Amino acid sequence: MQIRGLLLLLVLILLAAAAEAGKNKKEKAKKDGSKCEDWRWGPCVPNSKDCGLGYREGTCKDESKKLKCKIPCNWKKKFGADCKYKFESWGGCSAQTGLKTRSGILKKALYNAQCEETVYVTKPCSSKIKAKSKGQ
Repeated sequence: MQIRGLLLLLVLILLAAAAEAGKNKKEKAKKDGSKCEDWRWGPCVPNSKDCGLGYREGTCKDESKKLKCKIPCNWKKKFGADCKYKFESWGGCSAQTGLKTRSGILKKALYNAQCEETVYVTKPCSSKIKAKSKGQ
């Protein structure tokens, strides 16, 4: 009977410790944040060249912050790294231009970025004819 009581006490202590740890994590997140809710964020500026790690500056009233950010090196420079689009499949190859096109519809604008609702991209047609896979 004493062992059962001791185990119950141990379980209660562990639960209390876990709840306190979760509470401290939430407080840490709030501590570094401010009461201001209307943050205006600038674009991600890479540390060197045009992609990779960098910083984004934000302002709210008379406060300012810098956040770390990353621009993937395969991003579409025309759209900006903060505009995320859902693209359709590539269209057929135009014999006149030698290009194929597809459109993308805005899915998400990060950090209040100014993004176009619909964008169009082109790429050169492939001169190779792809072989069908063996499974077909």
